[in-house]
Amino acid sequence: MAGLFITLEGGDGVGKSTQAALLEASLTEAGHTVVRTREPGGTDLGSEIRSMVLHRRGHIAPRAEALLYAADRAHHVETVVRPALERGEVVLQDRYLDSSVAYQGAGRVLGADEVRDLSLWAVEGLLPDLTVLLDLDETASRSRLDSSRTEYDRLEAEAADFHARVRHAFLDLAAAEPDRFLVLDASRDRADIARAIGDRVRELLG
Repeated sequence: MAGLFITLEGGDGVGKSTQAALLEASLTEAGHTVVRTREPGGTDLGSEIRSMVLHRRGHIAPRAEALLYAADRAHHVETVVRPALERGEVVLQDRYLDSSVAYQGAGRVLGADEVRDLSLWAVEGLLPDLTVLLDLDETASRSRLDSSRTEYDRLEAEAADFHARVRHAFLDLAAAEPDRFLVLDASRDRADIARAIGDRVRELLG
């Protein structure tokens, strides 16, 4: 497709929103049309699913949780992502299928391959051109969240061992697809991180 699909991944509190905002501003200033979105919640339907999976009180079966994320992803890609890419725009997205592999596949111990296959089926095989992984130790991530949150969503509230599994799953994904991933130390200065991301994106834009 004519556009460019960029996703940002990592544990909670690593700075994805900050880097997405900085990259959006840079690309817009350079004359690109940017569609900034997120999963879950990038559509009206997605907002309802986001409320269910992140803020609903009570237990959600892990497989049901994975299917809800996949449903959001299928609708989001068909109605937002693919149309923007076909128009030649830059899609800048907070979380995509790698988050499901990490959080449901590893965090919920459902199996990385099974969750990845489910997501790929949902999006008809669409993978990002670039996935930026902001990596931070789960203890440091928790410290950042504690300084900025008064309450946590269902995933943020999970125990440390859950977040450790998530982090290692992200790193395993990056090691398996080094051409797609750009792994950056999220403890670095945010301006340095933004420059590194900007350099890679400019290479892809050619």
